[in-house]
Amino acid sequence: MIEETEFLAPGHRMCAGCGVALSARIAVNTAGKDTIVVSPTGCMEVTTTQYPETAWRVPFLHVAFENAASAASGIDSALKMLGKRENKNILVFAGDGGTFDIGLQALSGMFERGHKVTFICNDNEAYMNTGIQRCSATPYGAWTTTSPPGKYSIGESKPKKPIARIAAAHCIPYVATATIAYVADYQKKLKKALAVDGPSFIHVLAPCPSGWRFASDELIEVSRLAVQTGVFVLWEVENGEMENLKITKKIPQRKPVEEYLKTQGRFKHLFKPVLRKDVIGQIQAEIDKKFERFGL
Repeated sequence: MIEETEFLAPGHRMCAGCGVALSARIAVNTAGKDTIVVSPTGCMEVTTTQYPETAWRVPFLHVAFENAASAASGIDSALKMLGKRENKNILVFAGDGGTFDIGLQALSGMFERGHKVTFICNDNEAYMNTGIQRCSATPYGAWTTTSPPGKYSIGESKPKKPIARIAAAHCIPYVATATIAYVADYQKKLKKALAVDGPSFIHVLAPCPSGWRFASDELIEVSRLAVQTGVFVLWEVENGEMENLKITKKIPQRKPVEEYLKTQGRFKHLFKPVLRKDVIGQIQAEIDKKFERFGL
């Protein structure tokens, strides 16, 4: 399923059980040696490129937090001008901060101009690299260092931004969601994304043991529960045609969202010292609404 050569070398400094590390490894190994990686500042960049070492066995460009999509657009244009664009993959690996928030403007511009770039958002739902601060990817009810629960707070009070639907609204050739718990699904989507003539976007849920507060050996189980409870739906859409959206992993019997929340310390305040049925019920209701919207 994956090339024998590892294009993200072992020995990097990412945490044990890091969802971003596994997502990047799967992606770059699937894309192969003729790949250029662009990455804004974030966990992955600081842990894989500490001077004078690098864990990357393909060309790697580190740029500012806000302009990964712009830099990737420049690479696409330069390769075309040089007559070397054919058979080259351009992958952007950005976190939720560099996608949902700080990098959104540049990303929208890349979509509009039609550059042949595959942008992968490795979403760990907070600014993990700088101290677990909330962002627009942080889910409702979650603890972060800037959305602490307390007497007058339930943690994060705003819903998560639907970034993949925002990408699809640009009517780009390919948009999908994926997670590291379902590798074959992720790889199929990567191959589709790399094959299209134009921009593509994959939103990957990449749990963070240190920020979400779970043991590093529970990474895959937490990722799988996100899908099994309906917190994260796996789908794909072509050319922005949301009416033709395809669910790629159907769950015949959804598990209650409580099973997912209980695995993570960032939601423990919803269970102790008192069970917050109101908040858990609201989270479940939003998931039910989402499934109705998807026609499930």
